Parts: sequence; C-alpha cells; structure tokens
Amino acid sequence: MRSRRIPLLGLLLIVAVLLAACGSKTGNTDEPLSSAGVLRVGTEGVYSPFSYHDPATGQLVGYDVDIARAVGDKLGVRVEFVETPWDSIFAALEANQFDVVANEVTITPERQAKYDLSQPYSVGEGVIVTRAGDTSITTLADLKGKVAAENATSNWSEIARAAGARVEAVEGFTQAIKLLNQGRVDVVVNDSIAVYAYLAETDDTSVKIAGTVGEKSEQGFAARKDSGLLPELNTALDELRADGTLAAISQKYLKTNASGAPADRAATARSTWQLIADNLWPLAKAALTMTIPLTIISFAIGLVIALGVALARLSPNVVLSNIARFYISVIRGTPLLVQLFIVFFALPEFGVKIDPFPAAVIAFSLNVGGYAAEIIRSAIQSIPKGQWEAAETIGLNYAGTLRRIILPQAARVAVPPLSNTLISLVKDTSLASTILVTELLRQAQIIAAPTFEFFALYGTAAIYYWVICLVLSFGQSRLERRLERHVAR
Repeated sequence: MRSRRIPLLGLLLIVAVLLAACGSKTGNTDEPLSSAGVLRVGTEGVYSPFSYHDPATGQLVGYDVDIARAVGDKLGVRVEFVETPWDSIFAALEANQFDVVANEVTITPERQAKYDLSQPYSVGEGVIVTRAGDTSITTLADLKGKVAAENATSNWSEIARAAGARVEAVEGFTQAIKLLNQGRVDVVVNDSIAVYAYLAETDDTSVKIAGTVGEKSEQGFAARKDSGLLPELNTALDELRADGTLAAISQKYLKTNASGAPADRAATARSTWQLIADNLWPLAKAALTMTIPLTIISFAIGLVIALGVALARLSPNVVLSNIARFYISVIRGTPLLVQLFIVFFALPEFGVKIDPFPAAVIAFSLNVGGYAAEIIRSAIQSIPKGQWEAAETIGLNYAGTLRRIILPQAARVAVPPLSNTLISLVKDTSLASTILVTELLRQAQIIAAPTFEFFALYGTAAIYYWVICLVLSFGQSRLERRLERHVAR
C-alpha cells in the first residue's frame, strides 16, 4: 500500500509543477518586454539631435535615445541599443536584430500595414526648406520641375515626388542640406522638428523654411507586425506624457514641446508579386541607362589610364616610375566609397563642382586604372625579352614594338583578370547611389521605400546584376577562345 502511494504522490507533485510553469508562462505573454527583462532598440547613432554620440563623452545620446531609456525605466527593463544605418534599419528589424526602431519613424498607413507602430512621442509638420535667397518656392505646387534631396525611405520623398519634383535620394537630412547649400538641389522637404533642431544647432543662415506641406507628422516606435509589444510601449508613453517626461526631453534637445497624442490612420496593403511585376521595367531601365553605361564608360577610360600607368611603372625613368607607384598605392589603399565622396562632396569645397554621373565616371575610372595597371604590367612582363630583341632586329621602335608585338600577346594573358575587374565594376556601380546616381540598386531602394518590401526588390535587383555578370562572363569566354586561335600549338 505504501509503495503505491509514494509514486502517486510524486506524480501529483510533477503535474502541479508543470501546471504552475505553464500558468506562469501564459501570464507573461501579455508583457513580453517585462518578461524578457530587456528592450533592444535599433537607432542610427548619427542623426543629431535624435540619435548621436556626444562629442565630449562618446556616449550615445539624443531625443529618441532618451525616450527609449525612459520607456525602459517605466517598464523596469534594461535598454540595449543597436546602431544601424537608416536605409537598412527596417530590414534589420525584420531579421530580429532588435525589438523596436527608435529613430524618428514617421507613422504612415503603409508602415502601419507592415509594422506595429506605437503612439507618437513627437509631433511636427512637413516644411519646405530652400536656400535663403530663393523666392521661387513657397508651396508644394512650386516643387514641380524642381530637384529635391530626400532620404529614399522617408515619407517626405513621396510627398516631394507627388508634387512633381525630381527626387535625388540621399543618406540623411544633413547630406540633403549640404547638397542644398552647394546648389546641387533646389529644395528639401522634411519634418519641422528636424529642421528646427538643425537650425538651432548650427545657426545656418544659408537656408530657410519657405513654406509648409500641410501634412502633420507623427513619430513613434516601430516593431515587427503582431509583436505584442504595443500595449507596454503605449502604456509607458502615456505615463511619460502625463508626468511631463516627454515634454522635458523635447525641450532639452529641440527647444520646444514636440510631444503629442495619437491619431487614427487607415492601413493599406499591397501584393509583393504585383509590386515586382510593376517594377521590372523601371529596374531594367535603370540598369540599361545608368548601370551598364557607367560600367562601360568607366572601364574604357580606366583601361587607358591603366595602360599609361603600367608603362610608367616599367619606365627606366625613376621619377615617372615612382609617380605611377604612388598613384597605384593611393587607389589600392583607399576605399572606393571614399574616392567617390572626395570627387563629389569634397571637391566643391575647392570650387570644383561635378555632376553626379561624371563624378562617378571619374572615381570609377581612376579606381579601375589603379587596379588594372598592375594586371597590364604583369601581362607585359610575362612576354619573353626575346620578343623585344626580335622587334629591334627588324627595325621596330618602342611604340611599334608595343603595338604590334607585345600588347597583342599580353592581351591574351590579361583578359581573364581584366574581365574579373569588369565584373567587379558592375557590382561596384551600386556605390554610385551614394552620390545621387539613380542606378539599379538606388532604383530598387526608391521602389521599396514606401512599401518596405526590401527583400523582394533587392532580390530582383540582385537577379539583374547576376544576369549582367553572366553575359559578361559569356563574352569573356568567347574572347579568350578567339585569342587562343592565334597561339601556336
């Protein structure tokens, strides 16, 4: 009898423990953040005064950063920040790199359809920013035919485009204002909060707020759809608004009370496959009119530069040879993106302003020249010295020997590595998007911005790049076989 009761009692205890555990787990599902004990926040870290590093301490600070910390304090959880570029911040959110985005995320119907958006913690309005002396733009109607600098994934780019402006996509507001100052664009449309914060921080008198767009903007936290985080986030924001914390943080960074209340918005959805189908031609057009021409022109000019640099490297003239060595060292020792920025953004400070496409051609050509020069030099050196001596015996000079004897043979050796350089250049042209060239990748970013279908559009762009590279690889094989015909067996 005793031997039977003990197992029965143990079984009952086990069942009770399991039920308690299940009950405890179920009870925490309504408060996932409090249960986890940590709030992971994605933010830029380079968007002053909303998310930036204090120059004195190096610490991450800012309006959105302080609000996220205040929310964490209200919920009794630890806050961890993950610094991510704005253009990839929503992709990182989808990849579960963090729980919420705190980076002045404007609440729009498209975003509400795709993400969980909290109540707003800042409220502003759209404003039109022009150069101080420009009186031609005061309303949205005046934007028709003008050039606007906007972040590709912001709602302001859609507003400017709908008003008839040609939108040049940039990384952020600071870069947009820089382009406006340089006269590269006519206007910037952005949130009044960001503009007033910029003017207060910089005392920049070269730009002005010329008008408003008549649209209210609300910024809040963004989380993955059906995350279950909104009840906790909204409750914390309500308490922070009621006790004056939001207003105090706003005054600290923006010199105004930008805290607000939520508004009702209707959500819309769009088919991913329909989005891809509708934009196959715009992506192809960007590839045909920008990516491919940029590749061909840059590569052709780069080869001419490379040949000259390679011959200079082989020259017995020490000065000429050292200049060529220095050029190759600089090109190979600095990132291509930095080279692009120097040509496009830095040269105007010395009075040299170059349009986006020519600037990209210059940077890419110089880059190809530095890398291809070593390929051509090694190909020339692979030709036996006896070929030079034989050419001298039949009366050919240096130029004639190169043109008729050496270079035709060196070309066969150089074709495979030069083809690799060309294929790499096709992919490198995507960096031109950072200097306002609307090539294939930038077109994909522009299309994906209002819908947040990043994987679909970036995947489609990747297929286009792949097809272009396949065609070039096929051309390389044909060229190699053609050159092999002239080789003695």
